[in-house]
This record gives sequence, C-alpha cells and structure tokens, in this order.
Amino acid sequence: MKTVLSVTMSTAIVLVLPVTGTSQTRSASALASLKTRAERSDYRETSRYAEVVAFMEAVAAASPRVHLTTFGYTFEGRPLPLAVVGAPDASPEAVKKTGKLRVYIQGNIHGGEVEGKESAQMLLRDLAQGRHADWLQSMVLLIAPIYNADGNERISLTNRGRQHGPVGGMGQRPNAQDLDLNRDHMKIDSPEARSVVKLMNDYDPHVSMDLHTTNGSYHAYHLTYAPPLNPATDPAIVDMLRKEWLPAFTKTIKSKYGWDYYYYGNVSGGGRGGRGGRGTGRGAGAGRGEPPAGAPPALLPPATVPPAAQQAGDTMRAWASFDHRPRFNNNYIGLRNRVALLSEAYSYATFEDRVVATNRFIEENLDYAHAHAKAIQQLLSASDRGPIVGQQLPVRAELERAAQPVEILMGEVTEEQNPFSGQMMFRRLDVKKPETMIDMGTFRGTDTERVPAAYFVPPNLRTVVDRIQAHGIAATPLPAARTVRIEEFRLEGIEPAARPFQNRTERTLRGAWAAAERELPAGTLQIDMTQPLARLAFYLLEPRSDDGLANWNLVDGLETDAAVYPIVRTGEQEVGDRR
Repeated sequence: MKTVLSVTMSTAIVLVLPVTGTSQTRSASALASLKTRAERSDYRETSRYAEVVAFMEAVAAASPRVHLTTFGYTFEGRPLPLAVVGAPDASPEAVKKTGKLRVYIQGNIHGGEVEGKESAQMLLRDLAQGRHADWLQSMVLLIAPIYNADGNERISLTNRGRQHGPVGGMGQRPNAQDLDLNRDHMKIDSPEARSVVKLMNDYDPHVSMDLHTTNGSYHAYHLTYAPPLNPATDPAIVDMLRKEWLPAFTKTIKSKYGWDYYYYGNVSGGGRGGRGGRGTGRGAGAGRGEPPAGAPPALLPPATVPPAAQQAGDTMRAWASFDHRPRFNNNYIGLRNRVALLSEAYSYATFEDRVVATNRFIEENLDYAHAHAKAIQQLLSASDRGPIVGQQLPVRAELERAAQPVEILMGEVTEEQNPFSGQMMFRRLDVKKPETMIDMGTFRGTDTERVPAAYFVPPNLRTVVDRIQAHGIAATPLPAARTVRIEEFRLEGIEPAARPFQNRTERTLRGAWAAAERELPAGTLQIDMTQPLARLAFYLLEPRSDDGLANWNLVDGLETDAAVYPIVRTGEQEVGDRR
C-alpha cells in the first residue's frame, strides 16, 4: 500500500492507493499521457495552481517513487506543494536519514516567470517513469514547482511586457501582498518566505536551484546563471562552483546541445543590445536596476559599473551581474553554507525554448551533483565546522572588476505581435556577435567587520527574536542576569532611505563598536558564532550590514536619535561573568 498526500486547494487528504502489477501497467500508461498545460496548449498557455497540484497528485498516484507533502502557505492560504523523490516518505526525518545529497528545485518565485514551474513538473514525471534512476542512488530531490502561487493566479496577457509568451498570459511578479519574494529572504515579511526558510531548516538541502526568466540585454545566451554572490559566503563553496562545477556544466551544455549558457549579466551603457537588468532591490523604481512600476522588461535601466572599477581610457562596455545582498535566494542560501544555483532563461526566446533551456539546466546540474555527491557533502560539512570568529567579513559590497576582460555573445531580437493582446513581443534571433567586455561578475567588500564570539539580543526585541528563530539560528537564553564585558555599537547617525521599498523604509547606520560593561537581563539570547549559520547570523545582526535587521527597520525601538544599538557582542571566547 502507498500513502499519497493530496495537496488540494482547500485541504489535505490522505489517499491510500494499491500498487499491483496490473496497476503498475495502468500507471505507466497514465504517466505517458500526462501533460502539463504548456504541453497541452502547444506552449500558448501556462499551468494554473490547481493544475500543478492535480499534475503532482497524478504523478504520485502512479508512482511509488514520488511522495507529496506541503511546506507552507501563501498569503492567500494556498498550500505550497512539495514532491519528494528518493526517500521512503516525504518527512524531513526520512529524507535526512537516507544520508544522500539533498537537492531542492524551486520554480515560479516570480509569478510571470513560468518556465521553472513547467520544467519542474516535467522532471517529476520523468522521475516517476523511471528515468534518471541513477540519480536516486545518491540524491533525494525536493521539487516545488509553484512557490509564488498567488502571483501565478493573477494572469494577464500584458504581464512582463516584451517577453515572448506564453501568449495566453502569465502571472504577476509579486505575491498577493505586492511583495517581491526574491527580496524577502532576510526580512521574511511574507508567509511564502517564512515557508521556504522553514523548508531550509527542516530539510537542510545541500543544493538549491531557483528557476527564473531574465529581463534585459539582447544577448545570445539561451540561459544565464549565478552562484552565490555575497562576498561573505564561504570562499570554498564559491571556488568549487566557479572553478569546477559551472565550467564543467557549461561545457557539457555546449557539447551536447550546441547552446551557449553563461554567467548572468547585463551590459552597462544604453543602446540596442545594452538595455535592461534584474532589479537590485534599492528603491521603488528609482534605485539601481529597479524598474518603475509597470515597466516592460526591455525598458529597465542598464547595469551600473561603480566608479572604483572604471579606469582611464576605458572603451569597452561591461558585463555586470545583479546584486550581492542575501535578500536574493542564491545569496541567502550561500550564507547558509549551501550551494545555490540561480537560472535565468532568456525572456526573448520562445516559451518552448525557455522551458527546454530550463530542463537542460536542471538535468545537467543534477548529473554533475550526482557524480560529485559525496565531495559536495564533505565540502559543506567542512564549511559548517569552519571557524569564522575573529575574521573580517564584508557587511557592504560593490561589483569588482576582473583582471581580464571577457568575451560576451551579444544577439538581436525582432518584434512580433501577440495575436490575442495585440501588444508587441521581442523574439530572439539566432545571431551571435562576440564582444570583448569588462568582466563585472563578482563583488568585493567595501566595509568589513570582525566576527565576534557571540551576540546578545535583549528579550524585549521581539521582532529580532522572532526573525532569529524563524531563520533557524541557534540561540540560548541566559538563565539569570549577568554582568559581562561586551562591545556596544555607539551610533553616530541613522539615515533612512529616500523612499519605501517592499513596504519598508531601509536605513543605514553609522557608528563604531567600543568596549563596555553591561548587565544582561535573564532571558537575553546568546548567539554563539561557532554554529553552522554563523555567517547568516552575522549578516542579520551587524548594525552596518546592508541587508540586516537594522537595515530593514526591524530592530524594535531603534529611533533615529538613538545613542547605542541595542544588540551587543563580545570578542571573548568565553563570556566573562563579573557578577
């Protein structure tokens, strides 16, 4: 007997389905005829939430390999479905007990970027049919096709401007709160972000894939990608990705399919072929790379090369990445000492080609992960144990210029009319124009701070305590009041942003740490920085962090005229008790 968790729109129902020889034959036939809405419509349309759920339920009913559960809820109360393949059941305990490499695959973080949603369903069907059976010897796959389910349901033929289909419409970028879920990994204001962070805590995937569709420059790549970009990420993880994994993956794609994939970027400077960029998250329509409300993708501002990277006599344009801050999924996961891979299917390729490009991204990366599963697990385990106390880590960063330029394949597009909306779409032409450019694909720290042995969070900072606990950071309450030698951050100023962003007004704190002595009340949370999530705790709690809790105005009672930051720290390995 097989238990399948049905993830319907209204409730969760447990179905018990017998698996016999005859039913296995029927199941194989059912899987062979099972199609996504994209496939059924010849790629004119994309799947709705109920169709994704029904597809996943049908796959699970037909295959004993697939187990369904949910990992949280959307703002409007839709359960977020998760398929688990390669474990005895869908529970975190069963998944971890396998000892295999755990890989999380997420689609549709932006409701209009639908390729990942379709690809994830197809992958699930392939696995249920017994394809890629070798993967399951070394890996457990956690597949979440439709993360921004509320945004997916807000279908419009005019969403995403000049993107080439689906011509029958697609969802909107934000969730039902009008929040961009790919700016919410640190502040976790949305139930979706809290749900995915809980998934990270419960299942602790070693590898995560976040599947997008790009806006911007007219390049010749079918898909671009990015590893973790925050310079506070363990360099061993970044080196493994940039020096081994991604070069091998890119070479495989080219040799097997003849398609070009490359690191995500956009061209600095205007003009045809130089437009566009993924939004960086600063300011609602006015910050670097953030679109004005309703702007079509091709009208996004160009990537910005910082003045420090410019050199006298520069005549080349630059190929620049997007943003280092951990509000973005790939950067957040990097600070958790895990592998993150962001994909960006090219929006001006046809919808079908974008799905194919995403399928190939998933499959070839899973092939690599399967072949190197033990080495990846060993590297991440070492990262969890690696001491960072006393190190100087970045709290702010900017794009850095590589020593050597890079050849970028630029392309061209042509206009086509959507036959149903009448608006013009861009379609990729099979044109490749190599151009040598300044390489701006990585970031360097502009401000650093020493990692302390511990932070101390007063118990009355309820919002901070809530976020620490939600992120899974280990914290121990002091059983009694204690006087300790600490460092306190003495404020010299708090500068609010000129306008709100994502329903919050970001702030920049100025000041410096200084030695002091403080009586800490009972219940104060002690956050030791020898734990696996120390890098994440550091970026959340440091007052000058450009994506921490203070930046997002989440530190209770921190007014603009405050003299001292309420969270303190110690540089001592042991907390000195001077009671």
